[in-house]
Amino acid sequence: MARSGLWLAVPVYILFLVTDLVFIPDVSQVTIPARFMIGLTSLLVLEIQFARKRPAGELEATCATAVVLGYVVWLVPALQTSNAEAFSYYAAFGAIFMMGVNLFFSLEFGLAIASSGLIFASFLLSLAEFHYSPAYCLAFTTFYLCCFVFTSYVNWKLNKERFNVFLNAREAELQQRQAAERGEALLRLSITDSLTGMENRRAADIRLKQFWERWRQDGVAFAVLLVDVDFFKKYNDYYGHQEGDHCLVTVANALSDIVVPLGATVGRYGGEEFIVILDLDRGADALALADAICQGIEALDIVHAQRLDGFQHVTVSVGATITRDVAGTKLENVINEADRALYSAKASGRNCARIFDPNELPGGDASENVAAILKIAIQQNLVSLVYQPIQYLDTGEIGAYEALMRLQLLDGSSASPAMFIPIAERTGAIIELGYWAIRRACCELLSRNIVETVSVNVSPIQLRAPGFAAQVAAILAETGISGHRIAFEITEGVDMEIRPDVLDSIQDLKRLGIKFWLDDFGTGFAGLSWLRLMEFETVKIDKSFLHDAASSEGAKILLEDIIGLVRNRGHRILVEGVENEEQLDLVKSFGIDAVQGYHIGRPAPPLKHPIAVRQPERRRWQASA
Repeated sequence: MARSGLWLAVPVYILFLVTDLVFIPDVSQVTIPARFMIGLTSLLVLEIQFARKRPAGELEATCATAVVLGYVVWLVPALQTSNAEAFSYYAAFGAIFMMGVNLFFSLEFGLAIASSGLIFASFLLSLAEFHYSPAYCLAFTTFYLCCFVFTSYVNWKLNKERFNVFLNAREAELQQRQAAERGEALLRLSITDSLTGMENRRAADIRLKQFWERWRQDGVAFAVLLVDVDFFKKYNDYYGHQEGDHCLVTVANALSDIVVPLGATVGRYGGEEFIVILDLDRGADALALADAICQGIEALDIVHAQRLDGFQHVTVSVGATITRDVAGTKLENVINEADRALYSAKASGRNCARIFDPNELPGGDASENVAAILKIAIQQNLVSLVYQPIQYLDTGEIGAYEALMRLQLLDGSSASPAMFIPIAERTGAIIELGYWAIRRACCELLSRNIVETVSVNVSPIQLRAPGFAAQVAAILAETGISGHRIAFEITEGVDMEIRPDVLDSIQDLKRLGIKFWLDDFGTGFAGLSWLRLMEFETVKIDKSFLHDAASSEGAKILLEDIIGLVRNRGHRILVEGVENEEQLDLVKSFGIDAVQGYHIGRPAPPLKHPIAVRQPERRRWQASA
């Protein structure tokens, strides 16, 4: 509208001057004030066009008033002449004002009709004042009436078209806004824990990578704290899932109240595990925050009568670590360090906090006792294997077992694998324990032809050990077992560097026929690199993805995406952590190959499993790979 006003006002002013000088010589005494008034009117039009901050309605009304006023001023010098021809020129060119309000300006239809009507009425009044013949008045009245009708009709059509364009634009804007809102809702769903409302594991991993990149590029150190609710499974089993969910929500809210004011990122990292990430460069500060978390959760006084350690309330254990300048440091190491600190806190009696110390074995004095026991575990029969069944969904049969190591302490109690396995790796005892586990699995299951396949977890320490493949070949020859009946599981989350000696060891073992499975896929940060560098026969998807998918549509979509990624790589898929029929039906709907979990069978010694003797004529899933 501003450009229309500019191009209308300037020609009108120039046209007036030319007409005044050429056609009305007998009214020179009034041309100076008339020019002055027209100039002011033109400037007024220009001013209102560039007044961008005015409301649209006020701007249009001012513009219409200025044009009408300009037309009235236009007629002033015309009425000063007695020359009919001169008046005719003024009257004819004056119709441009009527055209202006209807065609040149984007005025609303009602305002345009009112403005052009005032112009028409002003002309009729001037015509009555001029006192010419009826024929002359009729001709000009008809001319103005035709201009009024025609320009008003065109204005109505233009306004109708502009209104339709406005409606279409408005509809498109609403559709775009709705699409954006749906996209934002889906994004929030995919990164939000459905129970607690805080960020889920996927979002926490994204945050962790952001903190990591900032530390690597700008040197901004940060701390990671893992918070685990003590004995939560017993709480959930005794009080029920509803109360268990309420407990987690209460703990999550209290945890947020403690750490969010400090600028920390907090999320749910697993079933009863939470993660806290924040900028900190001193271990003492991280430990102080961890202690504050323990005290804050204990102060909630949530009754937990089923604990085995004498406490009567819900508490948490916290493991913390901070970034350190260490050669070869990887992002997954930060989580591993926090995890080891968490296990150290649990080994120290729970309801406490520990910070990772690279110079000490996890668990302090307790770890030293375990390290001593590991030296005599094989000779004193303190170590044993239990087997957890794996069901192949194409046949519905138990076609494989995973061998899991157990350690009995001298007082008759059992040590958690999460506690003694890291100690065995740090002390080197894992090498002999690994050979023992392979030999034991061959003798207890495979040599008796009980099952087709047994999987055994291997440590990076074992794969880097000189002569590991040769020793495994000797065990196979000693027990008479074919290598294709054994699978070695590599855990994605472990401190596994993709080194040439490790890859060479894996290739030597593959020549023996041994299969390799990638365990706990999705929990670490090296899984895709391993999938790129070597061919795994099977990829085991971590149970946390299945458990989240049961309660969250976003997590279900994420699990489906992971399955699609692995399937496109050509690997067979095993989903861990199937604990009920609903989860089993869910993984069946995804078309995966095998499942494992408490719903299929708990880890137990071989004699306590209802294991049917393997039919020799059958070649199940593992053998046909």
